[in-house]
Amino acid sequence: MGAGAGLGGMTIFPFEQAREVVERQVLAARRPPEIETLPLIECGGRILAQRVRADRDYPPFDRATRDGYALRAQDSPGRLRVIGQVKAGAEFPASLGPGEAVEIMTGAPAPAGADAVIMVEQTRREGEFVVIERTLRAGENIVPRGSEAPEGCLVLEPGTRIRFPEIALLASFGCASAAVYRRPRVAILATGDEVIEITEQPRSFQIRNSNAYSLAAQVERSGGEPLLLPVAPDEPARTRELIEQGLASDLLLLSGGVSMGKYDLVEDVLAGLGAEFYFDGVLIQPGKPLVFGKARGKLFFGLPGNPLSTMVTFEVFARAAVELLGGAGEASLRFLHARLGSDFRHKPGLTRFLPALLSGRGAGQVVNPVKWQGSGDIVALTRSNSFLVVSADKEEWKAGEWMPVLPL
Repeated sequence: MGAGAGLGGMTIFPFEQAREVVERQVLAARRPPEIETLPLIECGGRILAQRVRADRDYPPFDRATRDGYALRAQDSPGRLRVIGQVKAGAEFPASLGPGEAVEIMTGAPAPAGADAVIMVEQTRREGEFVVIERTLRAGENIVPRGSEAPEGCLVLEPGTRIRFPEIALLASFGCASAAVYRRPRVAILATGDEVIEITEQPRSFQIRNSNAYSLAAQVERSGGEPLLLPVAPDEPARTRELIEQGLASDLLLLSGGVSMGKYDLVEDVLAGLGAEFYFDGVLIQPGKPLVFGKARGKLFFGLPGNPLSTMVTFEVFARAAVELLGGAGEASLRFLHARLGSDFRHKPGLTRFLPALLSGRGAGQVVNPVKWQGSGDIVALTRSNSFLVVSADKEEWKAGEWMPVLPL
């Protein structure tokens, strides 16, 4: 679509197609983020910007996985003489011979000559001897040297989000610091004369600017750096000025002003800035009047103003943009699945993301919609822990059916 497209005729996509458009356009527009080096303790949640290779074999020795006795598998079953013991953090000084065993602790190096470990509860001790009553196979209860990561092998790629397993891996490889991508700066601009700052006392027709703060929390959670702009009034010149400020960031999130009302100015102002609109509606509820495009080389989302609509459209669309702009290798949308707790109907045609309560564990998880009063009902969402995802092409579901669920 060219500059200004979407104003003369709505371009509305189904959910899956809109999601594909977002990922494709973000990948096409993004540039390599700046890189900074941080102490390892500060790297959690960041995106790795370097390759990491094993600095030695992992494990660096044949490691016992059980407390028991190290022996030669070919000597089992049998009555073996115990010639010593070895614990984690030490090594046995001699090589194991025929008919011999060494008492060993979990994590300790297997003695030279041993190729198996039998668990202590599967043995019987008789003085200086241990009785093995079953046949062991070579390699049993031993992790071979270098089997997890041989020296020099690539273990982490740029674009990897650093979670606690990656922190452990980096620490194991002696990385006291790591190169990470700079977090993308995300400008947040709420619009509308009815919106006031949260420190102000609202009049009967006004609401406090909750959207900016919920979006800031979502941006932080996605790995971005939020920048809250002043509220834009229903006045084109001031709205344009604030949008231009927002376009100085890596991504601009606008809240409100993107519907069909007389005072919904955002699309007109963006068009005046030469914006290209990729779509200006998605077949979802809540969040149908969602706008996505690019202006002055920067991507923007025009999110609906109702709070639940704002939160849903960020999670299923804008979150991917923040993650990808921050250098993430991928930004897939991950759903859980749970059984529906009661019969459910809805009018087909829209993919719905409904506040829901997920309970139970494992295969016994059950999801139930939470009663809500529409897309402005923040209270209902605080009683929820997920969104029930209802497909657009079906009208009725029965209790017990498996349903996709998007966790909060």
